[in-house]
Amino acid sequence: MGELEKELLKDREHSTAEVAKETLSQLIQKSQQVGDVYSISYESALVLIHDHYRKKVGGIPSLSFLIATRIDPKESVDYTTEDASILLLRVMDAAPLPNSFEANRVRVESAQRASGEDTHWDSEGLMDPHTHNLLSFAGVKCRVIGTFFLDKDPNNNSEDSLVLRFGSDLSNYYPNRGLKVYKPNDRALSLIVNYRDPERKDLKIDKSVVIGNIRYASTNRSFQGVSNVEVNLLPADLLGQKTALFGMTRTGKSNTTKIILQSAFNLRFERTSLRIGQIVFDPNGEYANENIQDANQNKNPSAIKNVWKSHPKGNVDDVVTYGILPHPNDPARKLMLLNFFEESNLQIGKEIIDGSLALDGSKYIQNFRQIKFDKPDSSDKSAMTRYDRRILAYRALLAKAGFQVPTQIAPRTNSLFNSKLLDSMGSSEESPNYLAAAAIFKKQTVTWQELANAFEYLREFMNTNWSLD
Repeated sequence: MGELEKELLKDREHSTAEVAKETLSQLIQKSQQVGDVYSISYESALVLIHDHYRKKVGGIPSLSFLIATRIDPKESVDYTTEDASILLLRVMDAAPLPNSFEANRVRVESAQRASGEDTHWDSEGLMDPHTHNLLSFAGVKCRVIGTFFLDKDPNNNSEDSLVLRFGSDLSNYYPNRGLKVYKPNDRALSLIVNYRDPERKDLKIDKSVVIGNIRYASTNRSFQGVSNVEVNLLPADLLGQKTALFGMTRTGKSNTTKIILQSAFNLRFERTSLRIGQIVFDPNGEYANENIQDANQNKNPSAIKNVWKSHPKGNVDDVVTYGILPHPNDPARKLMLLNFFEESNLQIGKEIIDGSLALDGSKYIQNFRQIKFDKPDSSDKSAMTRYDRRILAYRALLAKAGFQVPTQIAPRTNSLFNSKLLDSMGSSEESPNYLAAAAIFKKQTVTWQELANAFEYLREFMNTNWSLD
């Protein structure tokens, strides 16, 4: 190799090293250094952190990200070496140090000396500076999330063209080599949470939307340096994935869901038309009904049924709402009619009726709401008879309430009523209604209205003077 070729190769290597340094140093913020990894495995890492650095970076919340590396951001980086990588860690819990027992003993003794005094047990005079400094170290247990590293850009033939990659594991570790640990914030944290694989070919569109800001804890303080870091989502990423959304009450789950639904809807208006069908099951009306609470937030519609308004090309016919009951703010809602009389719908229909009667405190109504239509084993004839009798009475009650009975559902009374009961009613001289009821229950062909009257008379009869041994 000639001198000129050697010089060119050296220049290319230097150029690549500078590109590697510039790319990786975006994740390493020297002012955010917090400690050192003192123990590591493929799954977890233990980090030693001093209180001074913990305070300097605004605290280290549980589940926050940390990064660990041997890279010095001031030096050039050979991206082909093992050390040219950055481990992504997640804080899980505190980790005891080997001297934890002795440290706690000293703290207890200091606290005992401070008991009843106005000064804290860590104040100067109660604990000497050297001891105070040693006891300010604490261990933090982290889970290893993965590894950031550099590789050649497959879409660029330039020698010094590199791309940042992420692997969701740790390919190797050395137990006796230290790693400096940093708490990323602002730009570094944004690069981590919004990382995209440069080689992804499955996305038909790479448009992203902002779904919120990072918050590690409910006590989210601005000086922690993460409150302004936006999290971006690729709507197309959700199309072929199983996705779940979890969160505490009043943390924005419903609004996030609306943003996701809206962003998937708006894909149809991008350069590559993607008309994605979305079905929203909305038992509480959070998305179908207009919500004053978030009506004025950003450009998001107050109800997802109005998502078509979020884009100039949107059309009201793009969204259809269905419901069991009409709504004053949704005149175009299509009502889904449920046949309460079908045996497969009996319990569903009754639960709807039970819900409308929930505020009625009368004993009769509350007893009615307790009735269930759980079909027993068909081999248990007594249980099946009681089940069929219960359905017959319920259908007669629905008919009396004004619900139209389908013509294919005819009442059947054969062998459903005790013969001693019918004979007792038929021989009663107290009321002609009892005789009529007994005759109706014995008829081969009967109408629902007749049955409704017969059940009413049967209830009167059973509440007065009849008992069956």
